Amino acid sequence: MSAIDPRADQLPDTGGPAQPLLTVKELKKYFPIRGGLMNRVSAHVQAVDGVSFEVRKGETLGIVGESGCGKSTTARLLIGLMPKDAGEVIFDGKALGDGLSLRELRRGVQMVFQDSYASLNPRMTIVDSIAFGAQVQGLDRPRERARDLMARVGLDPARFADRYPHELSGGQRQRVNIARALAMAPRLVILDEAVSALDKSVEAQVLNLLNDLRAEFGLTYVFISHDLNVVRYISDRVLVMYLGEVVEVAPVAAMYDRQAHPYTRSLFQAMPSMDPDNRTKEPPLTGDPPNPINPPAGCRFHTRCRFAEDVCKAVAPRLRPLPGAPDHLTACHLHDPASGHRRALSEAAE
Repeated sequence: MSAIDPRADQLPDTGGPAQPLLTVKELKKYFPIRGGLMNRVSAHVQAVDGVSFEVRKGETLGIVGESGCGKSTTARLLIGLMPKDAGEVIFDGKALGDGLSLRELRRGVQMVFQDSYASLNPRMTIVDSIAFGAQVQGLDRPRERARDLMARVGLDPARFADRYPHELSGGQRQRVNIARALAMAPRLVILDEAVSALDKSVEAQVLNLLNDLRAEFGLTYVFISHDLNVVRYISDRVLVMYLGEVVEVAPVAAMYDRQAHPYTRSLFQAMPSMDPDNRTKEPPLTGDPPNPINPPAGCRFHTRCRFAEDVCKAVAPRLRPLPGAPDHLTACHLHDPASGHRRALSEAAE
């Protein structure tokens, strides 16, 4: 019997190549903190606070930032695993809850999680795990689809179809998770630290597999990772988050050539160098991130920034393009002469 083409079951392209596949506007998620005898809400953790960005069709958008900056929470909001407090998630021109149902969103967007074991049902065989979502969505021949996808991700169905997750290695389980995501015929796949727990040799194999699948199925990726080298290899654009906000977005070549935001610069300076004469003698960034329950006013990075001035403490910078670089956006007063920052004024005068 001929192999099933999951691409044939994808949701139709309604907006054409110029329309972003995913648009996020002012997305917010606060987690309440309860306590006391009445278990009342005493404060909120501002995990995601006004995040906006676009993902273009066919690209890979890399998202980086420190632990706790809101990357994974953003990913779960995008796929509807938790309700948002405010903002819009627009998939190919249709907003979630206004023209786009959660069921349709799950057809169009799938996710591969970091923990390859915890994300699989230990009581289900591999073929059943891959076929389950397609069966629920009513797609044709789910088990045959699952076996075909196993072969496409490098797992022989004759050997692995009837095994259970505990019988597979970490790399094999992550291939299962990738196949399970593809079984739903998505157009966008969110990869949340999908290779961070793998050995380097296996990591390279999975990254190459993801690139091949992207080309074969016409996929779009949102790739979340701490590893800047991996992000550089697989991404077309890079988005940097800090304390629940977006601080910089740029094409990958521009980002790795020139970091505009001081926080982004410190992330890249912390990358290990292969040059023995270029050792890191002092940390590029000191101190811990502020408390997300009560973040500082103005620029949230000003408490750790050596360029901070009074305007940084009072006024929150907005995301704006750099002069002469419309695709390179940053939220920093250093690059806005209208902010009154002394360094920005001096550079504008030159």
